Formats: sequence, structure tokens, C-alpha cells
Amino acid sequence: MDDSSIIYTHTDEAPALATYSLLPIVRAYAATAGVTVETRDISLAGRILASFADRLAPDQRVDDALAELGQLVERPEANIIKLPNISASIPQLKAAIAELQGQGFAVPDFPEAPATDEERDSRQRYAKVLGSAVNPVLRQGNSDRRAPASVKQYARNHPHHMGAWSPDSKTNVAHMHADDFHATEQSAVIAEPGSLRIELATADGDTVVLRESVPVLAGEVVDSAVMRVAALEEFFAEQRARAKAEGVLFSVHLKATMMKISDPVIFGHAVRAFFPDTFARYGDALAAAGLNPNDGLGALYKGLESLPDGAEIKAAFDAELADGPRLAMVDSDRGITNLHVPSDVIVDASMPAMIRNSGHMWGPDGEEADTLAVIPDGDYAGVYQVVIDDCRAHGAYDPATMGSVSNVGLMAQAAEEYGSHDKTFEVPAAGTVRVVDTSGAVVLEESVEAGDIFRMCQTKDIPIRDWVKLAVNRARATGDPAVFWLDEARPHDARLIEKINAYLPEHDTDGLQIEIMTPEAATAFSLERIRRGENTISVTGNVLRDYLTDLFPIMELGTSAKMLSIVPLIAGGGLFETGAGGSAPKHVQQLIKQNYLRWDSLGEFLALAVSFEYLAQRTGNKRAQILADTLDRATATFLNENRSPSRKVGGIDNRGSHFYLALYWAEELARQTEDAPLAASFSQLARSLAENETAITDQLLAVQGAPADIGGYYHPDQAKTEAVMRPSEIFNKAIATLG
Repeated sequence: MDDSSIIYTHTDEAPALATYSLLPIVRAYAATAGVTVETRDISLAGRILASFADRLAPDQRVDDALAELGQLVERPEANIIKLPNISASIPQLKAAIAELQGQGFAVPDFPEAPATDEERDSRQRYAKVLGSAVNPVLRQGNSDRRAPASVKQYARNHPHHMGAWSPDSKTNVAHMHADDFHATEQSAVIAEPGSLRIELATADGDTVVLRESVPVLAGEVVDSAVMRVAALEEFFAEQRARAKAEGVLFSVHLKATMMKISDPVIFGHAVRAFFPDTFARYGDALAAAGLNPNDGLGALYKGLESLPDGAEIKAAFDAELADGPRLAMVDSDRGITNLHVPSDVIVDASMPAMIRNSGHMWGPDGEEADTLAVIPDGDYAGVYQVVIDDCRAHGAYDPATMGSVSNVGLMAQAAEEYGSHDKTFEVPAAGTVRVVDTSGAVVLEESVEAGDIFRMCQTKDIPIRDWVKLAVNRARATGDPAVFWLDEARPHDARLIEKINAYLPEHDTDGLQIEIMTPEAATAFSLERIRRGENTISVTGNVLRDYLTDLFPIMELGTSAKMLSIVPLIAGGGLFETGAGGSAPKHVQQLIKQNYLRWDSLGEFLALAVSFEYLAQRTGNKRAQILADTLDRATATFLNENRSPSRKVGGIDNRGSHFYLALYWAEELARQTEDAPLAASFSQLARSLAENETAITDQLLAVQGAPADIGGYYHPDQAKTEAVMRPSEIFNKAIATLG
């Protein structure tokens, strides 16, 4: 890559399909400014293939694009557009492996209980693919997420539906108040660079090394915490009984993708707790058959089909399902419950959707109902309760008048990667987990029982300094109050508050309103301002960044995919993320069934504009700046003309929206007066697209309604997918004229 290049990531599911349609347009327009748009495959399938390149035939091998980009983000010329990718749960990983094997790739099975050196090696490689494997590598800068002015104005002019709230709503959040990660957290600041070791001193007197070496830097904040499973099981049992007594739906909300080690285990305990009699009677048989509740009820049901007593066990599950509280559904028509798949109900997306929908989720009868949202850990569950209480007291928010909550998020250099990666463990035996330095001194320690979940995380000092600077800069640029969402009673937050108080005097804060509030108080403060139409900057750690950049945009804009997400890399480059809306698996299912893709690429349009602008500022490429300015204006027209995909077959879908973006962008480029030759080169294209609008849209609409064959879900066939996603020959030939 050089200064005239942009890296456009190839990811998964709906955004990957949309890339087949949008990227040819982007490349053609960018080429007129001498800008090359390269791709790198960081999809789940691509990451699997790269991890096992040594086991594949030479013509099947792929480069490790994620590792390459991990090096690039440490260089000032980095200019990367990062689309949403799958943060794989184990069931998703297994499905991707099976698909690749079916396509002739000799990748190994996922070893549940590795017994040989080869299986242990495979398990170690797959561990690097699971969960939030991409983001910690690429996010070598802190996050600036906000709704662009054009998007916010569109939401006000065309407010989306918000469900009405009743003051009698019985929807609430339940969380633990003791023995969870929040209650057991410890924190320390590292004085000297070096390394730490995580070890378990068992009650039997043995020492088990859990992690031999964790490199640390001076000034780094390290934390430890433990989820005590005995208390967790008791908590789930209590909430199951509470939901039934109150007549509300029972729904568990976790982060089994980003927190890929801890939360699937917690999810498994939820499954066990919902079916206590079944697991008491058949738990050993299920375990012997390799059926793990951590994988969800759907995997258990599928596995029962091959067991001799599977029908009997299935009947036991069904009986408890009928006798217990009503279980919230992911898809009531297909019988997919909240407990079917750990990655189906992700807290940051599912909770805002519930709040927007009158505090309701869908029940087994296909009807909406009040819900007990069970979020076991107490770190941030209270944020959602404050929002629910506010809606219950004051009604739903009005997108036509409400203010915005933007976010400055601490995430650089894998900050606050809780419950993930290589510092989280399901404890094998009772004892004490200790974090010790090279001298043997104990830095942190937690008493544990077998099955407890221990986690440790790191937050380096340089990202914290950069985070404070970014918060001050945003407050200065907007005039809005900036609020750090931190609780001085929480050990980790207390360490951050000490650093904030030390680093704020390094900046000019005169005239700025900069506050530190607990997450619950910050929520209430922000909601009061929202109802007055006022804006607030939330300044948060990594997890709350993830939660809030879904919560507020879903209420304000109807989706988090329309957020502008900029990551100014600490090394000087730029990472431009295309919203926070996930990768939309249901959209892919609809495409395969109906040849209709309702993914909205607005996030890609927004990221492209700032990427071109960044390149122009860095290199002095005036045409790149013109591309950025005209794309901004074209996007505003796109919104005003309501060219986003409709939700149903018969209207324009993602491919149609790309046509209109290309048309409006070409028209803006033809009208601009800064570069006459550039205007002339686009005048003919703009005229051609406008004259053929009906013919092109007819071709795009004609393919809808019938099944589409893309040759794979996780690893689609390139030729088949290109044919599906570029069905208008007239449009394709018009774009090709730019070349």
C-alpha cells in the first residue's frame, strides 16, 4: 500500500455481499483521482483459511490479511475502510468449517476436547479466529462515533417508528449484586515494564500456570475479576422464577461474540438454569454425547436427533419449556428461542431494539410482551434500567426532536478487552488465581471455586492519554458537554479517573463542560438533554462504547449502521468503520430465498467520504478532496430522495441504492467547478445513468422474488455472487466507461 491507496476490507454476510455491488463503482470513481482501492479478506472463512494455509493445496492458500493489516495500522499511511465482520461463536465457527470442508478445503474439525498435539495445535489456531479477533488487531486508535449532520437531519425529517410505552410496563433489567465481575473486580497500575504470569494455586497445593507471560508497560492499568458460578446459577434460577411470577418473558442478554470466552460459558449456565430437571436427569448423557449447553438449545436439539433416547430428552426439554416462564423468541415463526444460539441475542443490539419496541420482545405465541431482560454482570446493566425507567415515566423518545449522544471510546491497543482472548479462563479447580510479576510479587488475586470464570484485562497508558485528548478536542469542536462514564467506586474506573485528572490539565479546557459521572448518572443526564433536543458526548471505555453506539443511534436514527465511525490511529493513519450495525445474517437468508438484499450501505458511503478526505489532506490530492465533497453531497441527496433499500421485495434493494448513489455522485462531480476535466469525464456518465434510470432499475427489480445461488454462506463463490449482485448489464457497462 502507498499514500494513494485505500484498503477496503472484505468481511462477512450482508456487508460482504453488498461489496460485490458497491466496490466496482468505488474503484471506477476513485481511479479518476489516481486512487487505488485495494481489498483484504478478513472474513471468518478467510481467517480460517489463513490459519491453516500449511494444510491446504498451493492453489487454495490465502495470505494472512489480518496480520498484514495489523502491521499496517502501525504506519502513518494506513487508510483502511473496515466493514462489519462476524465475531464468531463456536457454533458459527463450526458451520464455517463444515462449509469450507464441503468446498474441498482440508481444514480440520474444531476439537472440543483436544487430546493429541495436532488437535491442541488446531484448537490454538481456532482460538485466534473466535470472537472479536479482528477489532483488537485493527483498532490501534480510539473511537470517534457520531451521527453525521445529514443523517441526523434526515431522521428528524423522516422519523422512524418508536413503540409507545405504558406507565404500567413490567419490563425491567435483572443483574447480580454480588459475586459477579463488577463486585469482585480488582485493579492495579503497573510501575515498570515487564511481564505478568497468571497462575492458579489450587486448594490441594499445586500451582497451575494459566498464562505464562502477559507483557505489560509502565503506567498500564490491569484488572482482574471473577464470576462465581454458584451465585450465577442461583441468580438465573431466581430470575426464572421471577419472570414466571410476574408474567413476563424471560430473556438473557450477553456478549457471546466480543466476550468469546466468558459469555458463552455464562450462556450455558442460563440454559442449564432454565431446564434444571432435564439437566439433573440427562446432563451426564448429554455431556457424554459431546452436547454442550454453551452452544445453545439449538445445538442440543440437533444433537439429540442422533441419540437413542433423544426423543425422551427432547420431551423433557419441551415439558420444562411449557412449564416455565414464557421464553423470549428470536424467531417465533421458526421456534427459535432466546436460548437457541449464544450469538443471536447480543446485548448491545437486542436491548435497544427492545426499548424502541415499547419494552417488548416477541413471545412464543408470536405476540409482543413485557420482558425481564437478564444481564448477569452488574457493570453496565443499570444503564438500560435507567432508560427503561425514563421511558416508563415519560414515554418514548421522539426522533423528530431528540438530541444526539455521540461517543469517544477508549479501545486502542486492545483496551478493556474483557472476557475475551487469552486472559480469561473457566477455572479447573478451587483455589486462588494470582497475577504475579517477574519478582514473584502478587499484583492481583481472586479466590475461586471450580467452574468459576476468571478474567483479566489490560488498558495501556498511551491510549488513555489519547482518549482524554480526543474527548477534549470533540468538546472544543462541538461545544457540547463531554461526560466520562466512570464510577469511582469501581476499582478499574478509579484508576482511569486518577489518570484523567492528571492528563486533563495538559489541554486547554477553558469554557468546556467536562464531567465525570457514574454510568447510571451519565445516562440520566444524557436522557434529560435528549428530551430537550440537546447533544452530549459520551466518553467511555471499550464495552460501553460498544453498547452506547447501538443504544442511542437505534433510538435516534432507527439503526446504528448510519453512524460515522472514525478511528484516528495513534501512529497517524486512519481506520474508518462503516457503522456499528453488525453483519445482518437475516439479510443473507432473504437474499438466498428471494434474491433481495436489504442491507443499507449508508455506513460505507459515510466512511468512504472521510477516507477520501483523509487521503487528500495527507497527500495534497485535490481530486480526492473533490470526490469526498461530492460524495457527501450525493449522500445527502440519497437520503432526501429516500433511496435506502426498502424492507420488502418489489422496491429497490441494496443494488438499487448503489445505482442511485452512483447517479447522484456522478451528477455532483459533473456539476463541480474546481476541476473542469474531471467534471467533463463524469458528465457523460451522469447523462447515461439518468437517461437509462428506468431500464437499469427494471433490470435490478426483475431478478427479485426467486432464490439466489451464491455458492456458500461463509465462503460464497466469487463468480456466482458477482452475477447475483451485479444483474444490470446496462449499469455495469456505464460504470466501465470510466475505465
